[in-house]
Amino acid sequence: MHWTVGNVKITRIVEMETVGSTRFILPAATNDEIRKLPWLMPHFATEEGRLKMSIHSLVVETPTRRIVVDTGLGNDKQGRSVPVWNNRSTPFLETMTAAGFPPDSIDTVLCTHLHVDHVGWNTMLVGGKWVPTFPKARYLFGKTEYEYWRDYTAEPDKVAVFDDSVKPVVDAGQAELIPSDHRLCEEISLIPTPGHSPGHMSVLIESGGEQGLLTGDVAHHPCQMAHLDWSSLVDSDPAQSAATRRKVFSRFADTPTLVIGGHYSAGHIKRDGDAFRFVALG
Repeated sequence: MHWTVGNVKITRIVEMETVGSTRFILPAATNDEIRKLPWLMPHFATEEGRLKMSIHSLVVETPTRRIVVDTGLGNDKQGRSVPVWNNRSTPFLETMTAAGFPPDSIDTVLCTHLHVDHVGWNTMLVGGKWVPTFPKARYLFGKTEYEYWRDYTAEPDKVAVFDDSVKPVVDAGQAELIPSDHRLCEEISLIPTPGHSPGHMSVLIESGGEQGLLTGDVAHHPCQMAHLDWSSLVDSDPAQSAATRRKVFSRFADTPTLVIGGHYSAGHIKRDGDAFRFVALG
């Protein structure tokens, strides 16, 4: 799927799509509650109230840069808490290449945060060693986010993610730690959106008088626009994540801003009483 914001082109490369099986992320999003939000159907939920979600990367092409935003789960990874995320073998890189984006054509990789489903293709297994997947790219990690996970030891699965998908990039000398309000180039800047993780960032695109926002995991699903207090079980600070949702959605609601989520596709945010709804673009 492709979208444009002025002179910037965005391409979505899907690694995995799911229907249902999301209660471990959003426990409040029961089938009955989702059916009360008919605007979610058919793009974001089934008629039965099951959530539709995806794990994907977004390739952002500016006149001077070719950026991959978030890198999914990756192949051959182990130690993940979700069984089907282990030992994966998918043609994701082949799909990227077929879409016109071979790994050596990417000059920048930006991770909105360093959770398992946003860093996996940072690296690939070559000769028993994890090496950067994108050999010519600078990998941009939020400084706050990186330092938090570098020092984190509480959960072995999260340590494993850092060790196989983040640390090898740093060891290869391809990482750059950036502030949460960093500007990448004329068209691309970051805005701090903490709560889901300590240093979570979203990507603001401005070109030709148009705007786009790649939210990352500010919300895992558009149902959280209607229920701002529905925080993910993996949010590091649920109160902060709810506050961030209200701030971000308020800023871009009822504007022509193209919005693409970390686990859902494109649309526009509309005010709906004291909350919001999402209008899909095809």
